[in-house]
Amino acid sequence: MGAAAPARHSLSAFLAISVAVFALDQLTKALALAHLSSGHPVPLLGRIVQLSLVHNAGSAFGLVQASWLLILVGAACAVLIPLLVALRAELPRAQVILLAAIWGGSLGNLLDRLRTGEVTDFIDLGFWPVFNVADIAITVGVIAMAILLLTRR
Repeated sequence: MGAAAPARHSLSAFLAISVAVFALDQLTKALALAHLSSGHPVPLLGRIVQLSLVHNAGSAFGLVQASWLLILVGAACAVLIPLLVALRAELPRAQVILLAAIWGGSLGNLLDRLRTGEVTDFIDLGFWPVFNVADIAITVGVIAMAILLLTRR
């Protein structure tokens, strides 16, 4: 899926996408904190999509609650993902984009954990745990990367 990109272009694209994901995550969390109150959801699409302020000490979607483990995983991602991109002479563009999304999201949630001990979540689908932009980037990035690697020939 996508041609291999030269290393310097891969790193530039990786950093640009990562910064964009991180910035969007932090901006939306700041807006949620400024305009939402816990326990008072704001409907976007009726009851299908609401904005609900939740402070989550666990992992994406509140699945894992060990905060020290989450900080350790976040820190490992913060170091290992850019190292992988920098050391690989050529990576397919799709992999660079997906790694950038995962890294940007990981940094967004890691910063929250280090700053306050919890992550700000605010996107509420009603049938799923409340989540944020970083969770979307990480989840979509990991699932798409798995599909990409499993279907690669």
